[in-house]
Amino acid sequence: MAIEKKKKFKLLDPMRDGKGVEKGEDTTPTLKRFFKLWGRKFWKLISLNLLMVVQIIPLLLIAFLYFAGPKIPTLYNPLYAPLLGAQTAAPTSVGMTLFNSAAGLMHQTPVFNSWAHWVMAALVIFQLITYGWQRTGTTYILRGLVRGDGVFMISDYFYAIRRNLKQGFVMGLIDCAALFALGFDLFYFLNAPTTGGNNFMYWMIFALILIYGIMRFYTYLMMVTFDMKISKILKNALIFTVMGIKRNIMALLGIVLLTGIFAVLIIFLGQLVPAFFILPFLCLLGFCGFMYTFAAYPVIQKYMIDPVQKPKVSESAEEA
Repeated sequence: MAIEKKKKFKLLDPMRDGKGVEKGEDTTPTLKRFFKLWGRKFWKLISLNLLMVVQIIPLLLIAFLYFAGPKIPTLYNPLYAPLLGAQTAAPTSVGMTLFNSAAGLMHQTPVFNSWAHWVMAALVIFQLITYGWQRTGTTYILRGLVRGDGVFMISDYFYAIRRNLKQGFVMGLIDCAALFALGFDLFYFLNAPTTGGNNFMYWMIFALILIYGIMRFYTYLMMVTFDMKISKILKNALIFTVMGIKRNIMALLGIVLLTGIFAVLIIFLGQLVPAFFILPFLCLLGFCGFMYTFAAYPVIQKYMIDPVQKPKVSESAEEA
């Protein structure tokens, strides 16, 4: 009776890990293995997604405050009088179009030094300080799920942060700065006059975004796995972007496909089923993280872990 009761309560234990690796199971990182492991860790990924959503909540709040916060009245904008005067003195259709579009942009300009600006500034500071730690904690859990390790969400999350406190903070600052610079440049050349040079720069920035996006598959993953300098982590991540090109492309295609499916569900069925608006916040980040970690970790294992472990195995065999 005591044994049966113990088993019963073990099934209800929220800290219990999911189904482990079966004896003799093929762990080759193939597409079949991905779906098998994804199904086995499905609910773990849903739980992890709730931690990953914290990474984007500040950005969503900043966007909301920017568009919904107090705005500068058009009449008090310094550009309003010159544009109105030019259109009054020499009215043209082009001038009216310019005036109307500019007036609309003026109306959307947030009031400087308002409460909304201070809240947005606080959110930006919070994001800069904590982003690297958040990515460190979630990457450590994703690595455990891909490797089939026993995973306990909260304890493992904070363990990884404590273990990589300084490096995670610095990596987060570098990551945020790179993402901001690439995003700003892309937006700039997207709205720049159409010339050969601007078009070339636009596609160069787009290519750099793809390269850096793939590098991010590896940076935090190497940081939680090895004791390495950040400069070497970034160098290796750039190398693995090329050496793991097939797995990287598959991960990118999977992320784009999954994001597209959620977008279609929201656009076409969101009005009928409002729950579809909540669906991405429940699983999108966790599923995408699992995809790129499943793609990246075997590359790291092949080129950084196996070459170190194999000589030790051969030495022990010789001694035996």
